[in-house]
Order: sequence, then C-alpha cells, then structure tokens
Amino acid sequence: MSRNDKKTAKRLRWGIMGCARISRRGLIPGILGSNTGDLLAIASRQIETARAWAKEFGIPRSHGAYEALLADPDIDAVYIPLPNELHLPWTLAAADAGKHVLCEKPLALNSTEAQAMIDHCRSKNVTLMEAFMWRHQPRVHAIRQKIREGVIGRLRLVRSSFSFPISGDDWRLDPARGGGALWDVGCYGVNTARLYAGEEPIKIQSLARFGDTGVDLTLTAQLLFPGGVVAQIDCSFEQPFRCSYELVGTKSVIDVPDAYLPPERPRARLHGIELNDEWTFDGRNQYSCMVDAFAESVEAGNILVDPAENGLGQMKAIEAILADASKV
Repeated sequence: MSRNDKKTAKRLRWGIMGCARISRRGLIPGILGSNTGDLLAIASRQIETARAWAKEFGIPRSHGAYEALLADPDIDAVYIPLPNELHLPWTLAAADAGKHVLCEKPLALNSTEAQAMIDHCRSKNVTLMEAFMWRHQPRVHAIRQKIREGVIGRLRLVRSSFSFPISGDDWRLDPARGGGALWDVGCYGVNTARLYAGEEPIKIQSLARFGDTGVDLTLTAQLLFPGGVVAQIDCSFEQPFRCSYELVGTKSVIDVPDAYLPPERPRARLHGIELNDEWTFDGRNQYSCMVDAFAESVEAGNILVDPAENGLGQMKAIEAILADASKV
C-alpha cells in the first residue's frame, strides 16, 4: 500500500505522554484531524494538568503517570514529546507494554541510544518512527514526484536554513539534554538532505560557534552523498527567524519557503533560464499526514514506509557534523 492509494490504514487508538507545547500545536490537532487515529488518553506527572487538557480537547481519559497510560490496554500507539534525554527510557517502556511509538525528534541523544531503541522495538514487534512532520506534507510528496519526473534535471544541491533567537535560560542550551542549534533546528536540514538525496552522506565538513554552555549556537555544514548530491545546511539560535530550503538541479531550481512550518496554502517556486513558475499545494495538516503515514507503517507489518524515519542515519549524520565542527 502506498501513500497515494485511497485505501485507509486501520485506525489506531493513541495516547500522548506529556502535556508539552508540541502536543498542543502539533499532535493533538494532528491526531484529531487524521484519517486513522483516535485520541484516547493523555498523561502528565500532574494529574490536574492531564485532566485540564483532556477536558479542553475532549480526550476521554487522563492519567497522572506515564506508567498508567502505558498500562491502559485500549491504547495501540503512543506519542512521546518528552525532553530528549527521556526518549530512550520511555520508548523502551512503551515497547515493553506493546505500544507502537512515534517519538519526537531527535530520536535519541546519540546513535548508540537510537540503535538500542530500534532493536528493542523490533524485538517487541512494534513500530518506532521519528516524528519529522515536515516530510509528510502534500507539498513534499508533490515536489519529490516532480524531481523524479526530471523537472529540475538531476538534483545536485540541497540548501537549508533554519534559525531563530532564544533566551539565555532556554533548556536547549543544556548539552546534557541534547541542546544545541543542530539538534533542535539544523536537524531539519540534515533530514531534508537525506530525504531528497535518498541516501546517507559519505563526507561531512562543518563549522560552528559554541556558546558558554558548550552547545553550538550557530553552525554550518556541508554533506556529500554517493550519488553526487551536495548539501549545505545552516542553523542558529542567535539569528533572525529563517525557515526555507532550495533544491538545485542541472536545469532549474525549486525554492521552498516556510519549509518546515507551512501556511494554510504552501507554495514553492520553480525558476531557471526563461522559467519562472509558482506552485500552490494542498495545505492539509502535516501532523495529520504523519499520523496517517505512521498507521500505514503499522499496517504494513511495522515496516516503515520511509526507512530513513527510524532516525539512526539521522543520528549518525548529526554526530559526524558535531564531531567535525568541534575540531576547529
């Protein structure tokens, strides 16, 4: 079954482990707007918070402990939006409870953790997917198809920029919690390059400016892929908001504005010699698209529709980028 088929995957009953900001603006409306998901329960370490959110969003059940949510026999799948350092233990616990896992990015703090999570979920016969919602946009599917059709010729360069300023007390400045611009926003550019190149990088060069806490505040990286695609990625916690990527081929270029946070009617522009065309795409909620893609992977026998979503290749690329930047 492909994502373009009209058949709908079997419905999944979801539980959300944590009342995080991303739950409110992402997965709650995403599940509620999906074709395959029912939001059955939400958990918080503070039962009052869980009850308040359940009342606000019409969620049938609330739990005052994550363990209680995992013990709920009616839940098929869980979303984990917890801080990065908690992804490993709660993914393992969810798999032990027989729940499929959609885990917020980054999947883990390092590739060793990611491999352990993947291996454990496989051993428990449950699906594990890293939650990169942007790649499930109808716009992304359409652009990938245009590239396959040769609209830009052969893809040769992927450029991605994602930045915004943060305050000095932000948890993303803590290295123990997986902080840093690359882990938080540069990972989107890495994911973009890996998705469109369709393979893993074979050579990486990077530069970074590190802050007082030891995390990267501004970083640039270049990646070379076996098929000849080169990627240029920049990210920052100390620059104005930017969010775009560019796909450069041998014939023309596709510019994608608002790349990872699309508006109601996402756009992209194709341009080249005597060529200038603007496209408008279906603006369906990208989180809903991700929920449906997740259900498709579960129905396929826990085989990810897009294998790169297991997060291991993503972790390895990020580690290599940071290692190279730290040499300077």
